[in-house]
Amino acid sequence: MTVAIYRSKSAAAAAAALYRDVLDRWPVPKEELYLPTCQGRTFVLACGPKGAPPVLLLHGAQANSAAWLPDTALWASRFRLYAVDMIGEPGFSAPVRPALAGDAHASWLDDVFEGLGLRTAGIVGTSLGGWLALDYAKRRPMAVQALALICPAGIGRQKNLLLKAAPLLLLGSWGKRRIREMVFGPPPKALPAELQLIANLMESIGRAAKPRIVNIPRLTDEELRRLAMPILAVVGRQDALINSVQTRERLEQNAPHAKICFIEDGYHFLPSQSERVFAFLQQSIPP
Repeated sequence: MTVAIYRSKSAAAAAAALYRDVLDRWPVPKEELYLPTCQGRTFVLACGPKGAPPVLLLHGAQANSAAWLPDTALWASRFRLYAVDMIGEPGFSAPVRPALAGDAHASWLDDVFEGLGLRTAGIVGTSLGGWLALDYAKRRPMAVQALALICPAGIGRQKNLLLKAAPLLLLGSWGKRRIREMVFGPPPKALPAELQLIANLMESIGRAAKPRIVNIPRLTDEELRRLAMPILAVVGRQDALINSVQTRERLEQNAPHAKICFIEDGYHFLPSQSERVFAFLQQSIPP
C-alpha cells in the first residue's frame, strides 16, 4: 500500500528537483536504473567499472542516494557501486512502507539483486540502511560478502529522541537548530560545495517529508553470532538515535571478528568515513 511520504505535492517537487541537481553533479559516470520489484519500482544509481566487485549502498531514513556523493569517486575506483533508493523514503523508489518485521524488505532486496544480475555483493549501510543490510545478511548470508555499517540501527537500543525534541520544538528556529545539532553535531563554519548541495537537499527533505516513526527490529544474540562475513561497524558515542555503546558491546560479545571503530566525539551523522570503508572493502572482497 502506498503512503504519503511528503506533506504536499509542491514539497515533493521541490525535494525532487534538488535531488536531481545532486545527481546531475555526480563525480563519476553513472547509469540510472529503474527495477521492477515486489514492492514496486526501485531506483538504483550504478557507477564504477562494469565487472568490478559489486557493492550495494543503502542510505538511512529521511534520505536518498545523494548521501553517497562524497564517497563515490573513491569507492568507484575499485568497485561497481549500486546506490539503492530505499522504498518508502524521499527518493525515486516506490512510496511504500511494508512492516520492518518479517521478510518483506529481504524479498524486495532479492528482486533488486535479481534485477542487477547479482548473486553476491558487499553492502554498505548507514542508520536505517544499516538495519536493512543486517536484516538481509541474517536472512541471506550467502548473498552478502561483507558488511560495512555506519551508525547502524538493529543492534543497539533505539533512543527516544522525541522526549528531548518535543520541548525544543516549542522554541522555534532555535529549538529546531538544537535538535539538528543533537543528531548531526555542531555545524561546520563552511562546507565544500558538494556537501552544501547535500545539506540543502537534506534540509528540504526535513521540511517536506513525513518521518518514519517505527520501532526498528533488533537482531538477537544468536542472529548476530551467525553473521560470519567480514563486518565493519563505525559508531559515535554521542549518537542521539541509537545506543552506540550497546552496539559496540553486543558486537564484541556476539561477533568478535567484527572491526569496530568507536568515535568518542561522533554523532549519528558520521562524515569522512570514505577511506576507512574503502580499506575495509578492499581487504574483505576479492577482486
